[in-house]
Parts: sequence; C-alpha cells; structure tokens
Amino acid sequence: MNEIKDGAQLTSFLHAYQLEEIFPAPLRPQLSLCSFEQGELICTQGEASRLMYVLVKGKIKIFNTSTEGRTLVISFKTPLEVIGDIEYIRGIDIINTVEAVSPVVMIGVHYRSLKTYSHHPQLLHFLLDIITKKFFIKSNAMSMNLMYPVEVRLASYLLSMSYDETDSEFRGHLSATSLTDTANLIGTSYRHLNRVIQKLCAEGMIERSRMGIYIKDRERLIALASHSGSNKEMGS
Repeated sequence: MNEIKDGAQLTSFLHAYQLEEIFPAPLRPQLSLCSFEQGELICTQGEASRLMYVLVKGKIKIFNTSTEGRTLVISFKTPLEVIGDIEYIRGIDIINTVEAVSPVVMIGVHYRSLKTYSHHPQLLHFLLDIITKKFFIKSNAMSMNLMYPVEVRLASYLLSMSYDETDSEFRGHLSATSLTDTANLIGTSYRHLNRVIQKLCAEGMIERSRMGIYIKDRERLIALASHSGSNKEMGS
C-alpha cells in the first residue's frame, strides 16, 4: 500500500462521487488516499479492523477462508464501495479478506476519526445506504443462483471479474486454480462447471488453457449474461 500525497486528487475523488457532504470539511484532513497494486491484500480476515476504506478506482475481490484452508470467493466490487463499514458499526475484527484485482485507489479514514463525527447525519445515511445495498445485492445473488442456469451465472461471473469499468486497459482472466471457488460462488458442482466451460469453449465464447480461462467473444457473453437481467449481482 502506498499513500498518495495529492490533496487535489483526493478532492477530485470526493467531488466525483459526491462525498463532500459525507466527510465534512473538519474531517477531511484525516482522510488518506491509498493505492494498491494488482494482487495486493487490502485487509485480511481475522485481523483487527482500524480503517474504513472507500473504493474510488479499480476492482477488488472479497473472499473468506475456512479453518481447513478452503477459500470461498464472495464477490467482486467496483466503485463506489466501502470496506470496513460493518466492522466499524459492530466493533469486530475484519470479516473477509480483500484483494486488489486491478490497480486500486481507496480513500481511507481511521475509526477514531469517524467516531468524532458519528452523529453527522450525512455520514450515518451514507453508511446505512451502503450496508443495506450489500444485503440487497446478496439477496439478488442468492435468487440468481436459484433462478438462472449455470451458463448464465458463469457468463455474468466471467464478465464481472475480467473487466474493470474504471480501467479500460485492464483485462483479467479466471485462474485455473480458482474453479472450485467459482463453482461455490455461482452455486454449482465443480464437475458441472467444467461441462459448462467446455460448452462455452466449443461455442467460441471463451478459451481455456493451463493458465486459465479468457473471454474470446465478449459481446456474445454479454448477451448470454443478459438473460439474468443484469450481471452486476455477481461482481459488484
């Protein structure tokens, strides 16, 4: 993590996402602008939580690791998203590990600074809106896993993790080692997921190699994902 010492850039992000009223002027000197490289961990499950982050650029992956060492990908997020809000409200350790999928920029603020303005109406409304949105998206994702075929869910997932709307140059891929996590995330078996991947490869939408899975025909994949109504639930 690197801190970006650029007040003008911080102000620009605050303005772009209409955060000036959320973080009142006396609180802004306590805000920091942080950058993370692709693959860098932003926070780790089980560690003490001290900072709330607001994602303003890039894409992050949120996942949980069991005591047996199994990893379950929970979601991918793009701006505007908040990390550490639930931990702040409940006063608990970090729930999930968060990793930068692409180069990421976040606004960070320490909990002790937030507590000074805990009765600021706009800040409270912002946190309430963010937290309730997370529950809404989670509910939609669960419904999607029940209502739509695996082909549609996989297409939505591949699009959400392979493209970053805030960075047109970023092109990701699905690692061959993460297929078990993918199956868990979209609610299917590893064996059935492999069959669906083979089908999409045969139809020319994706390509599979020892390194992973790459999108070959994004437009057709978007058309397939559109049967769910939106591909946002799986990724942001």
